[in-house]
Amino acid sequence: MNVQKIDFEKLSLPHWTEAEKKNAAVVADFIQHLMNEHDFDYIQNKFGNHNYVQHNLAIPEGITGLIGYVKGFVKNFPEYSYDVKYIMASGDMVVFHSHVTTKAKNRGNEKYGFIITDRWKVVDGEILDHWDAIQPINSFFRFYIWLIGGKVRNSNRLF
Repeated sequence: MNVQKIDFEKLSLPHWTEAEKKNAAVVADFIQHLMNEHDFDYIQNKFGNHNYVQHNLAIPEGITGLIGYVKGFVKNFPEYSYDVKYIMASGDMVVFHSHVTTKAKNRGNEKYGFIITDRWKVVDGEILDHWDAIQPINSFFRFYIWLIGGKVRNSNRLF
């Protein structure tokens, strides 16, 4: 299967400080392995000891909870991938604006999937917090989000 790749050099911005570039690179590595390669062992080994606070109420707490959640999604949608369109880094905050699709044939087609804006707090190379906003594009995923969106799986603050 053709794996979606994050072109970090293309998405990097020249005004970032070295710290901001490092923070963005940590998140790019995280997303590439988690969302595109579905390499859950890599994520557990590299990020599993971090104190990761999940602010999306539908996703269980911590890296282990996130891995379990994504594993379930990948089981239903094995070609699931993130096409990162824009990266913003400011201090310890990193934002990805991405087009997510669940079928390889729909990659790049803006009529399918989700638009997701993710924000992470990264300190000393560790991803500490995650927030997101998800906009389903097509009617199937609008309905899907409505179905799964009601269960609260952590008690963290939204903001």
